[in-house]
Amino acid sequence: MTSLDHLGTWTGPHVDHELPGPRSAEFLALQQRHESNARTYPRRLPIAIEEASGSFVRDVDGNVFIDFLAGAGVLSLGHNHPDLVRVITDQLGRLTHGLDFPTPAKEEFIQAQLAMLPPGLRDRMKIHFCGPTGANAVDAALKLCKTATGRGDVISFQGGFHGSSHAAMAITGLVSQKQPVPNGVPGIHFFPYSYCARCPLDLTPDACATNCVSFLERSLRDGNGGVPLPAAVILEMVQGEGGIIPATGDFVRRVRELTRELDIPLVVDEVQSGCGRTGTWFAFEQYGIEPDVIVASKALSGIGTPVAVILYDERLDVWAPGAHTGTFRGNQLAFAAGAEAVRVFEREDILGNVHRRGEQILKSLAELHANPWVREVRGRGLMWGIEFADPGDGSPAGAVAGQVQAGALRRGLIVEVGGRADCVVRLMPPLNVTAEVVDTACAILVDAIADATLSADRGRQEA
Repeated sequence: MTSLDHLGTWTGPHVDHELPGPRSAEFLALQQRHESNARTYPRRLPIAIEEASGSFVRDVDGNVFIDFLAGAGVLSLGHNHPDLVRVITDQLGRLTHGLDFPTPAKEEFIQAQLAMLPPGLRDRMKIHFCGPTGANAVDAALKLCKTATGRGDVISFQGGFHGSSHAAMAITGLVSQKQPVPNGVPGIHFFPYSYCARCPLDLTPDACATNCVSFLERSLRDGNGGVPLPAAVILEMVQGEGGIIPATGDFVRRVRELTRELDIPLVVDEVQSGCGRTGTWFAFEQYGIEPDVIVASKALSGIGTPVAVILYDERLDVWAPGAHTGTFRGNQLAFAAGAEAVRVFEREDILGNVHRRGEQILKSLAELHANPWVREVRGRGLMWGIEFADPGDGSPAGAVAGQVQAGALRRGLIVEVGGRADCVVRLMPPLNVTAEVVDTACAILVDAIADATLSADRGRQEA
């Protein structure tokens, strides 16, 4: 299990105090006073974290929680994995910052990443190091495709999330993020995504021939369709912030066929779904396609040390020297950790664990299908979402999801919410999480859902 050395060995959560505890409340008050109003996570998860190990975090009041947020998917091997701590500590005494000079740590990282690509891709893909965030990698991918094609428009999909920088925000579906910002990036076109639980075209599976792609196909082929041939189509295989929505196989394959036929670079955003999260190194592998550009960041180092890259077909390598730079693209600590993370994946059969624990979650949450407030339980690997909807009119039940999140936290489990109206409870545990921790977490979640939906039923009756 997980060891917090001076606290003993913890085999589960332990919450003694009302939340936030007194010391956490002090830290939260200081944060409110000094930090930007844009802060997010502590608003719903009111704790101040003191230390963490593996799948557990301890707050400053001594409460221990199972962490099924894992740094928003950054901590693929959990908190402070000893092998990653060891290589980072060693690298710290050698070199920490190298701009874009070649270094042993960087070359080892590059070879490790290329080796994780499918055989048909690894010999023809180039790698570009961006600034340290996924949003910068998204910006770089769009800039590369515009440079290579000489075109300016971009197609994205409703519900997608690609970051909060100016360009990444422009191709993100979340309208509330854009409304306060005038003069957004022009030339962005949104099309429906295969979100079958809430079909954007109001169809049912028996009446749909993947019409969301048909709409895209007809728009791009129609001389009066209003959409010029774009520089890129950007797509998440599993929409993360959008509510853990895996694309259907037919949708992805037809988008790939269309973009190849029209010579449009297909960019897959694997910032959240990549590095083993869905059970393959990249989620696109499960769809049998080969993209032109892959965007990766979050879990590349395995331990939260920031690094972001785009991997792209060598035919797109048209940039002049200095065309896209970034001072912090030479993070040697992230390179050392990322190469070691790949070795840990191989030594410890992490992808196998992702499959086994994913099946375990699916079985443990199967009873939720009988709950009328649960619209859908869905996911791949260790990327899961539980969508809540009003059983009367089917509208997103964000308040219920929020109650589930709060109830889980009181019981010692950290989960996130997302999707339309924040109606989806999201699970993203470390990829090396144990069966015992998953059992405990799922039991907590089922109890929290039972309480939240019972309360919602009472509220409906009183109304």
